[in-house]
Amino acid sequence: MRDPFFTPPDILVKATEPIARTLALKTLPYHAHEILPAFCFYEFVNRVVSPYVSACLAPRVYPQLSRKAKINWNVHFVSMVQSCFINALALWVIYADKERRTMSWKERVWGYTGAGGMVQGFAAGYFAWDLLVSVQDLDVHGWGALFHAASALTVSMMGFRPFVNYYGINLILYELSTPFLNIHWWLDKAGMTGSKLQLVNGIALLTTFGGSRLIWGTYQNYSMYKDIWQAVHNPGELPVPSWLALAYLASTTALSCLNFYWFGKMIQAVAKRFQKPKPVGDQEMKKR
Repeated sequence: MRDPFFTPPDILVKATEPIARTLALKTLPYHAHEILPAFCFYEFVNRVVSPYVSACLAPRVYPQLSRKAKINWNVHFVSMVQSCFINALALWVIYADKERRTMSWKERVWGYTGAGGMVQGFAAGYFAWDLLVSVQDLDVHGWGALFHAASALTVSMMGFRPFVNYYGINLILYELSTPFLNIHWWLDKAGMTGSKLQLVNGIALLTTFGGSRLIWGTYQNYSMYKDIWQAVHNPGELPVPSWLALAYLASTTALSCLNFYWFGKMIQAVAKRFQKPKPVGDQEMKKR
């Protein structure tokens, strides 16, 4: 399936070809026109759209936030926009790109379609932006967010070799849980902690996170590892450099480990918000 986005400008293709040759990212020049606008768009949303819209929709909350809380709020706003967009785009390509349905293990490892590259391009633009803000505001987001952004960007960029582009799109569906995560965070900031709305959203968050990241993600990683193993151990086929296989497997495995860790933290966080406070008498007895 061809890339349905507009044709990349020749000047941009030629400008990115040296970088693509150096990094061995053959299809990068044909999707730079998706990476760069995505990066700029998310920075614009972060700097301009989120502060304005948030102040209008939450006039009693957003202006009163601390610097760190506003940074976090804006990042969640960008994340909400991106996750809704990339989920819809990835699901559409998975459904509409008929070439994907007949791919052999060779094509799943080395294959490429323009539509798949488009999804990778828009995702890479976001992850590049995410890495930038994680570095700029490391004191706010922490090392975990930085590591996640770096791993996600690495996986996305490797798709432009092309390498396991097929699985790259599937793993983007990790983002299905992200809208509910953002809503959960906003409800806390809006003083709706422990509300029925947060309970319903919390159930949706845990369900989508467990389904998309733990079950779907683990299955996709297993299938991808199996295809890469077959490519590495099939003489006469296109060779898979050991460093490439290790780098990709390390990145996806790290993301999977983070997902399991975060899932445990989410269960604790959601449960904590709906625990009934212990009677004063019981607390006094424990002190004795």
